[in-house]
Amino acid sequence: MAAVSLIGSYNYALVALSVLIAIFASYAVLDLAGRVTAAGGWTRAVWLLGGAGALGTGIWSMHYIGMLALILPIPVSYHWPTVLLSLLAAILASVVALRVVSRRKMGALRALAGSVLMGAGISSMHYIGMAAMRLSAICQFNSFLVVLSVVFAILISLAALWIAFHFRDEKRGIGWEKLAGAVVMGAAIPVMHYTGMAAANFTPSGMPANLSYAVSISTLGTAGIAAVTFMVIGLALLTSWMDRRFAAQTLELQEEKLRQSESYLAEAQRLTHTGSWIWRVAGREALHLSEEWYRLYGFDPEKGPPAWEERLQRVHPEDRAKWQGAIDRAIGEKSDYEVEFRILLPGGTVKYIHTIGHPVLNASGDLVQFVGNSMDISAGKRAEEALRQAQADLARVNRVTTMGELTASLAHELNQPIAAAITNANTCLRWLTRDHPDVEEARAAVMRIAKDGTRAAEIISRIRLLFKKGTPQRELVDVNEVIREMIVLLGGETTRYSISARTELAADLPQVMGDRVQLQQVLMNLMINGIDAMKDVDGTRELSIKSQPAENEQLLVSVSDTGVGLPPQQADQIFNAFFTTKPHGTGMGLRISRSIVESHGGRLWAADNLPRGARFYFTLPTKVEADG
Repeated sequence: MAAVSLIGSYNYALVALSVLIAIFASYAVLDLAGRVTAAGGWTRAVWLLGGAGALGTGIWSMHYIGMLALILPIPVSYHWPTVLLSLLAAILASVVALRVVSRRKMGALRALAGSVLMGAGISSMHYIGMAAMRLSAICQFNSFLVVLSVVFAILISLAALWIAFHFRDEKRGIGWEKLAGAVVMGAAIPVMHYTGMAAANFTPSGMPANLSYAVSISTLGTAGIAAVTFMVIGLALLTSWMDRRFAAQTLELQEEKLRQSESYLAEAQRLTHTGSWIWRVAGREALHLSEEWYRLYGFDPEKGPPAWEERLQRVHPEDRAKWQGAIDRAIGEKSDYEVEFRILLPGGTVKYIHTIGHPVLNASGDLVQFVGNSMDISAGKRAEEALRQAQADLARVNRVTTMGELTASLAHELNQPIAAAITNANTCLRWLTRDHPDVEEARAAVMRIAKDGTRAAEIISRIRLLFKKGTPQRELVDVNEVIREMIVLLGGETTRYSISARTELAADLPQVMGDRVQLQQVLMNLMINGIDAMKDVDGTRELSIKSQPAENEQLLVSVSDTGVGLPPQQADQIFNAFFTTKPHGTGMGLRISRSIVESHGGRLWAADNLPRGARFYFTLPTKVEADG
């Protein structure tokens, strides 16, 4: 006669409690998954293990309360080592679940593998737990329902992983959304358990149950399991909540510090007139433009970043090619770029901008964007212009002062052609007032008058040029011709002090691009310094001017004297402003001369002229370069 199966019933209060625990555990999964995802390093490992312990305890507790909800007509005890083994299986399944859902990305293959492992763990926990039952009956399983319970475990695990992954973000999943996900998961998980319970069939056995290491779970024990489970999961949720609050406070503090830093940066940019920017190479799209950048370029930040063409239109028409060329070279070479240019604002205001850009490459070495800054240097440019004007005015004052010292010499220079012209005029009158006028002699006298007048006019013209104030004009200049002019202009001074002026000028010397008046001023300063150095010395007084080609397409001019020489221990100071060894000198002549030579691309220096005196050299480039 076949054995009659034991008919059991369910305590629906415990069934409801098991579902409630499943929902509570599911909510814990959603909450703890966010903490594991947000953590890093050893903190991540702590949250993973602690969360898996709390979650595993919840799943295990749901399972055992669900088993205790089954009321059989015979007493049932549980082998506690096997019970602990089922708890371990639940925790391992929870570790798998949390590791999968805490990844930055969860692909289909990873989700499927995770759901299989998690489902296998839950199924193992269930059937290991049932193996812990000790009762006077034989338990047989319905193979179909067993397989169906395992399938349910895998499918429910897949759904649980998907829900947990998408609701793990605490900013998206707090409140009703997370609670709804927990209810869905909590209702689905018991389906597997009760399907597995339905697969079991108990038939009475005449053999007594092996009760070694077995315990009987009373109603109080059931309440204890539930209470401990709620406490463990509640403690995990409380810890998560406190950690989240602490993280939120830390984030708020960091955001406040970031806002302060951005405020300080914006203020620093405003004070230095520097705007930062980032633009993407593909499409030339602006990714970031600071508030100061908008102010510099005159764009409205409320309207958003201007298009590339709008930015190009802000660049001064004369500087667009230079600006675009610098950027194109930087893109082609994947290199930094630095360029100065002007921008033209709608109201007509012109600003000078200095921009520095740095390339940003991706992992493949491709150029993706440029970061950099733009600085308004208009004030500096105006200061440079004012300085150049002040230097020009000072140079003119220096010329005027020097010419004042040459008044006697100039008077002598002008007196000679004028006196000669008067003499020739009187001679012409005598030839014309004779009884028989000699027209040929008179014509010769008139020609001499014209020659003397031309000579006087040339002297006056050179003096006017030296006094003239205006913008320097660059032109091709014959340096040898300028030297000869200054020899003539200072001829009175050399004669006055018994100084012999000697020249050694190279033939076919290339011309230089320069300002004729400024180069005259340099030679005049050097020659007058030589004359002043020799006028009180005994012995030979010789002023020598020499020109010759030099290396690197330059020419070299030297002015040497046999005077007192360079000041001992102070030779390196003679080009400093206001340094002078003359009783009534300004100390600006050599300083201005060096500035003029350097503005022409050359160099001015001094050396001793052995055996006595000083020699000054200056170079000038002969290669004419187009203005850039």
